Amino acid sequence: MTLIDNTSSSATPAVVAGPDTSRGTEPSLMATLRDQPRTVWVTAFAAVIAFMGIGLVDPILNSIAEALNAPPEKLTLLFGVYVGVQCVAMLLTGWAAYRFGPKRTLTTGLTLIVVAAGISTLASNIDQLIALRVLWGLGNALFLATALAFIVAAAKGSQHGAIMLYEAALGIGLAIGPLLGAVLGEWSWRAPFGGTATLMLIGAILCAVMLPSDGPHTARTPVRIVDPLKALHNRTLLITSIGSAFYTGALFTVIAWAPIAMGLRPIYAGMVFFGWGLLTALAGVFIAPRLAARVGQKAGVLTAITGYAVVMALAAWGVLAGQVWVIGLAVILSGLPSGVLNTLFTGVAMSAGDDSTPRSVSSAGYSFLRWMGAAIAAVLVAHLAEWFGSVAAPFWFAAAYCIVAVIAVSFVRGRAAQAHEVDDEAALVGAEEY
Repeated sequence: MTLIDNTSSSATPAVVAGPDTSRGTEPSLMATLRDQPRTVWVTAFAAVIAFMGIGLVDPILNSIAEALNAPPEKLTLLFGVYVGVQCVAMLLTGWAAYRFGPKRTLTTGLTLIVVAAGISTLASNIDQLIALRVLWGLGNALFLATALAFIVAAAKGSQHGAIMLYEAALGIGLAIGPLLGAVLGEWSWRAPFGGTATLMLIGAILCAVMLPSDGPHTARTPVRIVDPLKALHNRTLLITSIGSAFYTGALFTVIAWAPIAMGLRPIYAGMVFFGWGLLTALAGVFIAPRLAARVGQKAGVLTAITGYAVVMALAAWGVLAGQVWVIGLAVILSGLPSGVLNTLFTGVAMSAGDDSTPRSVSSAGYSFLRWMGAAIAAVLVAHLAEWFGSVAAPFWFAAAYCIVAVIAVSFVRGRAAQAHEVDDEAALVGAEEY
């Protein structure tokens, strides 16, 4: 999955060289994996653990609620503050990589995740966990903003092959994270945090020891914090970014609210989100390029958002009908359009950018608005359920978000948006969106 997402960084192009991107002689994923140096494997391992943290909390939300007597509006803040700090970090990561160097930025991010996850095992109330998720989100943003750059710069073979490797790490992390949370969560809600801290500590040590040192400060292009915001003066990029923000709001409605709506034990919730992560990864790698080849990037985005709206309506119906299995099915199925959108949305956004503005800067502004939509939606979901007196209300709102996103994207113009091939350069600036 070319995430988006996932967290577009203005630091990336400062590290990435320009290898051949020809698609005609692309090696298979297995061949790409076999030939990589240790630095690539170390960074990919750390990326797997970082992506595992996304779905780690989902299976244990109800366990946390019971153990810490936490109301739904506090539980959803575990996601709201996590993505909210990443929203702000979109303006800081490029500057940090320029000022301190990509390796220092990456290892600092890993260290913050280790500290936040480790201390989470000792939390005695929900407010402490929320505060630690702020630190965790900042660490995740700093790490993911430079991880892809290291992989692409150090990987053998073409740029596209390196992205395939990164996508493989992403898919493994998204799928295994909920399973780890579920298995360890059956023992204690604290165990998944301890397990993540341990694995990430190993990754941090390996990265600190094995990754190449940062180059001279003067070798990097200056990056200003305000540059991504200035890029949003481009009206078309602004409209596209708003559309992405509404879609991501729907996505984080699933991540933050579905576990509460289902009310399942950690192991069962973990299986649901394992299916979601697996389909997200597979759709991003295999379905999205084929859909783009058939109908174009923009039409692919519009189709996928429409599909997401239908799945959100299915989840809402499952709540009203009292059928938990329908909610779970909707969550799993949402991985298909989500994977497509994670791959294609950034390409559409980058086609809207001004030619005078570097893609990395446009992408950072785009990601800033996208994460803002995620943060607002994650905070709102519990309040929507309370205000409307229905557990289904957040899902109906998620469907409405998708409709707004469709309207916004429909205004995007330009030949690049109609392209029938996924753009590797767009993938680079959008690959860390989660």
